[in-house]
Amino acid sequence: MEAFVKLDGLVAPLDRANVDTDAIIPKQFLKSIRRTGFGKYLFDEWRYMDQGQPDMDVTHRPRNPDFVLNQDRYAGATILLTQDNFGCGSSREHAPWALLDYGFRCIVAKGFADIFYNNCFKNGILPVVLPTKVVDDLMGQVKKHAGYRLMVDLPAQTITTPGGETIRFEVDAFRKGCLVDGLDDIGLTLRHAADIQAYEERRRAEAPWLFAGQTR
Repeated sequence: MEAFVKLDGLVAPLDRANVDTDAIIPKQFLKSIRRTGFGKYLFDEWRYMDQGQPDMDVTHRPRNPDFVLNQDRYAGATILLTQDNFGCGSSREHAPWALLDYGFRCIVAKGFADIFYNNCFKNGILPVVLPTKVVDDLMGQVKKHAGYRLMVDLPAQTITTPGGETIRFEVDAFRKGCLVDGLDDIGLTLRHAADIQAYEERRRAEAPWLFAGQTR
């Protein structure tokens, strides 16, 4: 998993509450567990005017000109600013996969659905919860000023605006450490690889019949 320390990113505003995971990545695209290739189908039913299907060439699909991510001023955005209860609905991990594959490393919102929130940390995305007034103020600034960027500093737990205002946010210390070090669940387990190997060797000596027919 790619580490997250600091991010100087262009912000895209998704001014909607209760965005569910089926809107983030529709159900017909859940046929792969490769974690990559989902970005082109992110918000598929909102981005495109036709019905999307797996392995579809999106190059010439008709796009909805009114959808925020289809506007040139937000091309290359790495921070998504949105409203409350983002990521509600099903627990599909494909939702953060699609957001990450599209290019988003940080999502700022008034609140998140619990499972989606947890899945973000496990996939290298930083979800930030800010008070309603702060999000509303940022939303207005992003819409008003083209090229609006934020500096996100995870170790310091701050977001800095173009005007120099510093906004603090809270994050669980363990999750913060995992993101800064680039450790997902597998990475955390592999830190104990030597202990795991030693245990297996000891069990092989203590109970060899359990390993009969296995190759090492």
